[in-house]
Amino acid sequence: MQSTILIDAGPLIALFDRGDLYHRQIIEFLRKDEYQFVSTLAVFTETSYMLGFDVGAQLDFFNWVLAKGVILSDINQNDLPRIIALTEKYADLPMDLADATLVVTAEKSGIREIISVDKDFDIYRLPGREKIRNVFLRAS
Repeated sequence: MQSTILIDAGPLIALFDRGDLYHRQIIEFLRKDEYQFVSTLAVFTETSYMLGFDVGAQLDFFNWVLAKGVILSDINQNDLPRIIALTEKYADLPMDLADATLVVTAEKSGIREIISVDKDFDIYRLPGREKIRNVFLRAS
């Protein structure tokens, strides 16, 4: 049975960019088929932009998402006050929009695990100082 976790742009970029430092690790991680991934349109946009060097890679990514490789969570105007608060709180990093939407999605959905190649999620906290556990860095 698959667990539902969040996925950041880094692993998605690595999955579709064969030259990415994490490409093989992400492939091996995904082969285990342990997870159903949830992300946001901001992460989708960031990934698309970073794969812009290769239209084929972009199209492979789009089709993978379309086939439910990733479920896109809704972020809307009502979430902006929280996104602003998170961006202000983590301005020293700085927190980008994609990361803020993932934290908001964690808060709204109750999902407490993520796959990310960044250590930023070691710093971000949910209400009650709860952490989103990065299962990729823990497994690496």
